[in-house]
Amino acid sequence: MKMTGYLLKSTVVGALGGLLFGFDTAVIAGTTQQLTEVFHLSSFTLGLTVFIGLLGTVIGAMSAGVIGQRLGGREALRIMAMLYIVSSLGSAFAWNWDSLLVFRLIGGLGIGGSSVLGPVYIAELAPANWRGRMVGLFQVNVVVGILLAYLSNYLITLLNLGLHQWRWQLGIATLPAVFFLVMLYGIPRSSRWLVSTNRTDEALDVLNMMGSPDSAAELQEIIDSIHLERGMASEPLFQRRYRLPIFLAITIGLFNQLSGINAILYYSNYIFAAAGFSQVSGSLQTVLVGLMNLLSTLLGMSMIDKLGRKTLLLFGSAGMVLCLSGVAGIFYTNSHANALVWLLVGYIFFFALSQGSVIWVYISEVFPTRVRSKGQSLGSSSHWVMNALISLVFPIMAKSSGGSPFAFFAAMMALQFFVVLFLYPETKGISLEKLQHKLGIE
Repeated sequence: MKMTGYLLKSTVVGALGGLLFGFDTAVIAGTTQQLTEVFHLSSFTLGLTVFIGLLGTVIGAMSAGVIGQRLGGREALRIMAMLYIVSSLGSAFAWNWDSLLVFRLIGGLGIGGSSVLGPVYIAELAPANWRGRMVGLFQVNVVVGILLAYLSNYLITLLNLGLHQWRWQLGIATLPAVFFLVMLYGIPRSSRWLVSTNRTDEALDVLNMMGSPDSAAELQEIIDSIHLERGMASEPLFQRRYRLPIFLAITIGLFNQLSGINAILYYSNYIFAAAGFSQVSGSLQTVLVGLMNLLSTLLGMSMIDKLGRKTLLLFGSAGMVLCLSGVAGIFYTNSHANALVWLLVGYIFFFALSQGSVIWVYISEVFPTRVRSKGQSLGSSSHWVMNALISLVFPIMAKSSGGSPFAFFAAMMALQFFVVLFLYPETKGISLEKLQHKLGIE
């Protein structure tokens, strides 16, 4: 099957949801200091300002599947794009702290929804031999979005906009959100969703446009697959024989956030300010962190099938323990602040190379087909819930003792090292069928 312009365009547009996901997730980092001043936020209310967006993300991720099944991925993504637009404009013109919380909650719904709908839409359009790389484009765009958010925050700080700076930093996301919405009107519904709603003629047209070499045969495969899945839909996830995959999905989701990654991404400017950096200097340091995040994610994705999932997790855990311990030491001793940015860049390198590259691949591999979607939902939920909780309490912990959160994250990564070493199976180069036998879940 050759790559057609229509297939490429549809994949890129679907992956743009990842860019907005990353941008909206990370852009708050540049505003935490000013929001604290403008709205007189305490450590708790600052944490709540970040947390409320993540609460929306959890709700959006949990409800997006139902919306996507009912309306189709394309239409559901249009709704997410409109939520992004409402959120960014509303945040820019927020008249008080309460209204800002409402608009951040709306943005969270869009983030959570697109995190589910974007990869699914791409997977349903992509040919089997390109599916991994095409879905991987969504994750790459998430990291690109984070980098662009940091870069945008830095450039806006150079404009000296005074007390309106945070409004521009949050409102600038309107531009990519509008572009995303417009582009969504130039791509098709997925053939798989069309078949699920008995619109097989339209599905055949889409397959032809996507360049399928034998669209009739592919259409029949989709029809057979959907019938098979409907027959398996009633199987419950929580059974004794699935206890190991359930443990693996929940723990990898929890450890992903217990590494402190999103607390550091959300509060990066706050962290640099606490270490004595100016606002402009702190914003520039976050750009370095974001750039390392992108480069290391690309490196990790290129190595995951060569070195293996378990090897990357062990390597990353050890590296993160060293870097996080160093960050904790800087705050405990109030010395060597110039090393902070390099320790955080090193931390991001080890995280993106391991956890950042492995988590979603690993969760998708350890469950059999009949409960895979439920298992992915479970792992994703553990990830987002822990993300929200850590983001809420991080400023409180950091205020009482700047080094405590980082010492805690380092301890969790040490724990992860031994859990992975003794309990996690390697899944590299093993077919899903053989892996089920290895896990004892045939």
